[in-house]
Amino acid sequence: MPERFNWQIGRKMRYPFDAPPPQRQVAYIFDTNKCIECQTCTVACKTCWTAGKGQETVFWNNVETKPYGGYPVGWDLRLLEKTDAARWRGERLLSPTIFETEEEKDPPNGHRPAVEDYSAPNLGEDDITGMVEEGAAFGGVHPMWMFYLARICNHCDHPACLAACPRRAIYKREEDGIVLVDQERCRGYQECVRACPYKKVFYNLIGRVSEKCIGCFPRVENGNVALCVESCIGKIRMHGFLSTQEDPREDNPLDYIVKIRKLALPLYPQAGTSPNVFYIPPIHVPNGFLEQLFGPGVERSKRLYREVRNDPKLLGALLLFGSTNRIITRFAVRDEEAIGWAENGEEVARVPFTEPVYIRDHYDERFGVYRHNTT
Repeated sequence: MPERFNWQIGRKMRYPFDAPPPQRQVAYIFDTNKCIECQTCTVACKTCWTAGKGQETVFWNNVETKPYGGYPVGWDLRLLEKTDAARWRGERLLSPTIFETEEEKDPPNGHRPAVEDYSAPNLGEDDITGMVEEGAAFGGVHPMWMFYLARICNHCDHPACLAACPRRAIYKREEDGIVLVDQERCRGYQECVRACPYKKVFYNLIGRVSEKCIGCFPRVENGNVALCVESCIGKIRMHGFLSTQEDPREDNPLDYIVKIRKLALPLYPQAGTSPNVFYIPPIHVPNGFLEQLFGPGVERSKRLYREVRNDPKLLGALLLFGSTNRIITRFAVRDEEAIGWAENGEEVARVPFTEPVYIRDHYDERFGVYRHNTT
């Protein structure tokens, strides 16, 4: 079996296919500290892409509450029960990935959820880790906690769904790394569903084929961000591209946040798929839990986030989240403003570090009216 270098686990690993990287890799960053689980992203995706017959339980985008939530039920816990605990030496993974099974011809290690596992999309919603005693008050730490985890297809560098498909119906686009299902080739064997560690491939019981997030590629091809990104009212998301044919660029906001500053981390990197959705970990959650989800860089990421007000360039990159519906491929910070440009060189975002405040007179002489505070 060919070996490919996986930068997220710091070593080479076995993977069934050896192919050059795409020209550039579509990627997303989600700031978990800002998510309020309003599900606007879920509704936007659902109403646009999965409103057809057989798609009632298909959520290409969902937001779940950790530590107890998950859709489908136990999507991550069941895989963790089947695999060794992740063991790291620094940023190098010592334990095997889902591709490094005992038998070389085995498909990726995984499990297929039962039909009833898709019946509870809001399982564990807003459940915290324990009971709060009567009269308890916040004292600077969170002894009880929960957080929201927004999830979409990761469009992985080493997709498990692609590796497992016996029909070769799943492919990764050369131009942007988006992973798609060729539904004319698909015969509904569901090996992709079983193999994906994130359970972001779904089986349509009516169409009898597998379906998954298409990365909003019709929008991407026109320079626009995905619907889930544009609709996010909390501005927790950034959508763009990681460099694959060159060293990470300081002026590429995703390269800068993910690869240069290493603020945003992948979800379950120990699976070995090299996912391309990256998360800024919640700073109020214990490291032990977060390291299981995001790997060994959690404490460094938390420290960067806490001190970002003293880091103008990193702060500027974060301020561009949700600032435009166009994909930002280049950014800069000038005179306490974050500026973003689209691929064609057009300026598409300009965000001040401090929002201007305008105080208007109580009486407007021009219109002869009084202004009242109605809030």
